[in-house]
Amino acid sequence: MPPKDQAHGNGAALVGRQTQIECLSAVVEGLADGRGVVLEVAGEPGIGKTALLGLLAERAGAAGARVARAHAARGATRPGQIITEVVDALEVPDSSIAREPDAGADAGVRSVLGRWAARRGGVLVLDNVHLCDDQSARLIAQLVRTPPPGPFVLALAHRPRQTGPVLREALEHGAETGSVVRLTPSPLDLRAISTLLGHAGSPTDTLSPHAVSRHAYTEWRAADAPLVDGTYAEQLHAASGGNPRMLRILLAARWDPDEWPLSAGPDRDGMLREAVSVVTELDSLSADAAHSVQVAAVLGDPFLPDDVAEVSGLGLERTLGAFTELVEADLIRPLPWGGGYASRHPVLGHVALEHASPALRVTAHGRAMELLTARGASALQRARQAEHLVGAGSAQVRQALVDGAAEAMAKSPATAARWLRLALDQLPAGERISASRVVLVLDHCRALAAVGRLQEARSLVHELLRHQSDLSGDLLLSAYAVCAELERLLGRHQEADAVVRTALDLVPRPLPVPLPAPAAELITAYGRVQLFRGTYGEARDVVREAADAAGTAGPAVPYLRALGALGDTQLGLLTEAVAEVTECARIVDALPDSAAVTMPDVLAMLGCAELFQERFHDAYRHLERGLQATTGATRRFIRINQLVALCHLDQLTGRLETLCLRAEEAHRLARMSGVDEAAGVALVLRATGLLWTRPRRDTDRLLELAGEGLSLALRKQGWRAAVAVGLRAQAQFLAGDPEGCLRTLVEEGGPQLNRLPRAWQPSLLALASVAALRCGDRDAAREWAATGEAVAEQLGLPLQQQHVRRARAELHAAEGEHRLAAGLFHEVAETFRRAGLPVEHAWTLVTGVPSVHAAHGTEQALEWLDRAGKAARSCGAQRILEEAARVRSLLPTSRTTTGAALATAQEASARAAVALLTEREREIAELAAGGKRTKEIAEQLFVSARTVEAHLGRVYRKLDIPSRAALSRALGGADHRPTV
Repeated sequence: MPPKDQAHGNGAALVGRQTQIECLSAVVEGLADGRGVVLEVAGEPGIGKTALLGLLAERAGAAGARVARAHAARGATRPGQIITEVVDALEVPDSSIAREPDAGADAGVRSVLGRWAARRGGVLVLDNVHLCDDQSARLIAQLVRTPPPGPFVLALAHRPRQTGPVLREALEHGAETGSVVRLTPSPLDLRAISTLLGHAGSPTDTLSPHAVSRHAYTEWRAADAPLVDGTYAEQLHAASGGNPRMLRILLAARWDPDEWPLSAGPDRDGMLREAVSVVTELDSLSADAAHSVQVAAVLGDPFLPDDVAEVSGLGLERTLGAFTELVEADLIRPLPWGGGYASRHPVLGHVALEHASPALRVTAHGRAMELLTARGASALQRARQAEHLVGAGSAQVRQALVDGAAEAMAKSPATAARWLRLALDQLPAGERISASRVVLVLDHCRALAAVGRLQEARSLVHELLRHQSDLSGDLLLSAYAVCAELERLLGRHQEADAVVRTALDLVPRPLPVPLPAPAAELITAYGRVQLFRGTYGEARDVVREAADAAGTAGPAVPYLRALGALGDTQLGLLTEAVAEVTECARIVDALPDSAAVTMPDVLAMLGCAELFQERFHDAYRHLERGLQATTGATRRFIRINQLVALCHLDQLTGRLETLCLRAEEAHRLARMSGVDEAAGVALVLRATGLLWTRPRRDTDRLLELAGEGLSLALRKQGWRAAVAVGLRAQAQFLAGDPEGCLRTLVEEGGPQLNRLPRAWQPSLLALASVAALRCGDRDAAREWAATGEAVAEQLGLPLQQQHVRRARAELHAAEGEHRLAAGLFHEVAETFRRAGLPVEHAWTLVTGVPSVHAAHGTEQALEWLDRAGKAARSCGAQRILEEAARVRSLLPTSRTTTGAALATAQEASARAAVALLTEREREIAELAAGGKRTKEIAEQLFVSARTVEAHLGRVYRKLDIPSRAALSRALGGADHRPTV
């Protein structure tokens, strides 16, 4: 529920109007104290003036004041009508003086209103006073200049552009002298629109796609939207201009950002119902003005008087007269240069067009098409007219749609899909399986895939493949390529693999030079299928051969280069991959934005390769450049990959809040798209980000979240599942569950973790080493560390090597070699700092404090904690701050205290926390401390092994100990060798 000061009487909210609401509250309070005021609410049409007046009337009435309301309308039948009607409605004796306003009526009106308001206070609310007749405007202006004394409030709303000079001058003078309080509600900002859509933008908020708050502008109509999220809110904010009325109209039309501005949405009736006030404005126009504004809508913004005159058939003189009326009505506005005009708001053009008669629309679109064709206008402009003329069955109309779709494909694939469908419907019946039809069907499938309509596209391409014997070789390869991509996007990896392997048998080997486009498309699809299956090695040779055959130019080159770069990186072939990434980046960076926007998947693959290769700055550049070409509606599947990769970057570079926001969007997109494995990765990433930023009390819920994510990711075997395994293990370790961390790594990653991402294997092996150390198994820790060092040496990635060196430092510390450990911790921390990894930098410092204390004393240990705290605060890593505070509290005051004394203090602190354990937790802890394995404890207590592990995880966190190895000491018993 909204706060009380934002609530309307019907329980709805005036979102984004806090300043204005506070002003209204002050007006009502002043009225109760016997003070009156003139309140002016001025602003654009639809900005919410009426809602503010309604709130004032409601609050004043609730406070016991008398309230009278009137609404000016066009075409008043007698002078002074609005004032006459108000005064006649007041229950004041002898009010006849105002019934026939004349030159001396001003004082009489003022007297009547003063007597009406005298006893309990009165509020006169006048809406839309810009529509008043001259006499009413003069009387209102006098009231503005000389309001009745005492507790009287005159509140009026108007559009300044259309208000007459007499009233406008009185209001301006009052605002300058302070006798008029002026409210000018501005467009709603992005936060307000997000709130209205039910999306608060918090990294921990959940969102229903149709959770829309009620508000007091009118009854909110929650229309189906492609995706109500942060991106959708941003796009809707831009389209509506923050105007509440335009916002409602767009949502009622079921606005789709991918169709805008060519279309307001598919729900014409819903739009016209919500736009009733705009339709009323249009209906009040003269015939010429109404005809002109509808023709202008056909042409689209901006438009020229000459073009409107030609298409409408009115001639220039009548058209200019109509424009004068439209400008005065503030329906169109002149542009500052070029002699053109535009609608007051783009939504008005769509309303005017849908309100026009079918006869006018067909005639106007036909003439507009002829005009634009003769002028050599763009394919996009011609297709916008052609889509309304498909009934004619003209080859010119069909070609205009095809050309327009090709131009729209990059930025508006939904529009391209619609135009291609119309063009297909216009093909002669005899062209069922002709080459021209097949090309259109494949383009249609690509457009449908870009906006997530995968099943529809799959049905179309499978229908084509039923007639494969009728297809030429090139068209068959393209059909197989499109089919394989669709199967992959649908998560049907085995089917995708079968499709591309079947098609590869049709490609001549060695590959022809230059490589034909259909073969390049098929091999790219083959490589991507294997990449997402985690088996890129099977496709590597043919992808490299294709890249060589494609040469240095051509549309296929960036795709093959980026694919090869990411594939080799995934395989750990860093020598070749680094060179490939450098060359691919050179090609992509040279592209203008108009070309780069057509290949966000190339930018995504390149950015992912750079992420794995620790080229973080370049990865950000390319991923965020590609992100501009995707939304929740357009190229959703590419956007998911972009967001997931950016989440990894955000975690590494300490942008933890941004990480949580991106992970939330990626998870929502993936779940809506049915891509469970991507949803799982996003969920684990979000849980990990929150583990760093949230206090320890949230640990259990966040671990559950990470577990849910891993379960989703493991539904499909592939690279996403492998990534999720590593992330879940990291979350478990961070949450104080080293046993669970090791189990996840080994069970899902293989005995040597060779099923996990090759480029990240050193850090994951280092994680296994430290987890084993926390479990008390130094031998296993040494083995994991040695394996990590060997893999890190092979890969040659500097930061991966630092993770392994940190694990080696922990081993030195465990063996009492604190001076050696401190030196390693220092070097690793500095490397992470220079690389811009504040989380790893801070974590390394805190981890190394016991060794630094033992080797160099308390003063240097405190200095390390200070540096760690500064780095942690810079990125909001609350968990590191808590750990630093805990370690600081254990540091002795004496500079000569040894590391052993510090360890003793830590054990004493853990014993003091035993009282925090529940009866069941203590029972399980004592059994574990006595040497019993998890399975044995579960059998003895008649619970599941998972329940035992969950209890032990909570015990470790409450006692603030790393593993079973410290249980016996914390509980006050004998030391027992831990079992893993």
